[in-house]
Amino acid sequence: MNAKEQQTMSETQVPRITGLLVIEVRKSNPNGDPERESSPRQRPDGKGEISPVSIKRKLRDLVEKADGQDSLVWAKLKAKPELQLGADVDGRFQILESRGRKRDEIKKLLEDDFKKFQATYWDARLFGNTFLEEGGKNTIRAGVAHFGVGVSVAPIEIEFQTWTNKSGVEEGKDRGMAPMSFRVVKHGLYTVPFFVNPTQARKTGCTLADVQVMLHLLKHAYPHTRSVIRTEVEIIHAHVMQHNDPLGSFSDFAFLDALAPKRVPDKTKPSEALKPDYEIPTWDEIKGKPVREGKPAKWSEVGTYTDYAL
Repeated sequence: MNAKEQQTMSETQVPRITGLLVIEVRKSNPNGDPERESSPRQRPDGKGEISPVSIKRKLRDLVEKADGQDSLVWAKLKAKPELQLGADVDGRFQILESRGRKRDEIKKLLEDDFKKFQATYWDARLFGNTFLEEGGKNTIRAGVAHFGVGVSVAPIEIEFQTWTNKSGVEEGKDRGMAPMSFRVVKHGLYTVPFFVNPTQARKTGCTLADVQVMLHLLKHAYPHTRSVIRTEVEIIHAHVMQHNDPLGSFSDFAFLDALAPKRVPDKTKPSEALKPDYEIPTWDEIKGKPVREGKPAKWSEVGTYTDYAL
């Protein structure tokens, strides 16, 4: 392999990445639980949850065309020269897990031309797919990027309200009510870990550009998919650390722990605001500290850091 080939490989191969989203919620439902009438998800210990599926859905929705038109975010993003998405960007960034997708057509494409399937669907290359429950060897099951379960730092308090509907929802009535329909978290701070696995990229056909698109979409995930029940949800930090070595140059857990917010002074009570209820570490605060206590390596030496929420 000559120098040019080595440079090309280093610029296109998928790196190993460890990430942490820090999400603030105000008077909103970040992720409803269908088994609890769409109340905000909540664990037995009172802490809130955000499912990995809900985050990936928002990223898909930003890339997917609506009525043949690009979303504003995707139109702006794919034009960024630094991403170098190429001329056939629309052909390569289609969404597999799309509403109304015909399963028979996908199965036929998998059987007839698996390479074309890989080259067409961005979310299949990146996330794998749960779209097809059955499949032969030519099925992408596990993806490159994986989001963990989001959990609130402190217990959450859920607020319930009854909303009225002037137009009415019952026959013969000119107005109506939706009892307890407004179910929101009064205030919460959630963390969501995520990872990029370069080993799986060889199987799915995922490229560096695929991963970069996901990272650049993160800060737009909530403001550009707002709904009446999810008006105030914001990713305040999207900590991303690229390992120096694709096999790993630091502990994932050590990175997540170093940047994990802490509830102060009473971690058992729901919060009312970011300040003074939380201590939120930043990269500037940890970059000069050792990765492991008693070890010489510092955070600034073991990888490349970016906050994609900024």
